[in-house]
Amino acid sequence: MALTERWTSRVLLVDENDRLLLLCGRDPRRSGARWWFTVGGGVEQDEDYPQAAVREIWEETELSLPVERLGPVAWTRQAIFSVDGQVFDQYEEYRLVRVAADEVRAMNVRTEEARYGHRWWSTAQLAMTAETVRPKKMAVLLPDVLASVGLDRRPVHLGNFNEDTDPE
Repeated sequence: MALTERWTSRVLLVDENDRLLLLCGRDPRRSGARWWFTVGGGVEQDEDYPQAAVREIWEETELSLPVERLGPVAWTRQAIFSVDGQVFDQYEEYRLVRVAADEVRAMNVRTEEARYGHRWWSTAQLAMTAETVRPKKMAVLLPDVLASVGLDRRPVHLGNFNEDTDPE
């Protein structure tokens, strides 16, 4: 199978209780293949990563935010994975966005990507779950990002992964 290269802008959408919004996806070709992932998606032609992030927030939650609300790049990651018979080689940038309670209430998560559910996760819940969460080790990674808001820090490259073969 040929690899499809993809560039994505991911969002760590966090509420005022430090809970992270994750969407649930499944692979229709693999029974039981299910995982939780952050808001975000592909960068379209003539679009930069921040523009893609705010567009994806709107498409996936109906929350309209200006680009200025995005934090700097917290993480980068390269991941190879297969879904629905296609294999992707995906570069990802992750940015933190904090949302207030009234913004959470205004959200309407009804996207195709979240058709299997969405949920706000605390760090403790992420640490205890047996569910597959992407990126891996989210419970260990997230607290550092939450604690470093407003600090000038370089993005952390989480690594290069093959999600189909790398162990959890």
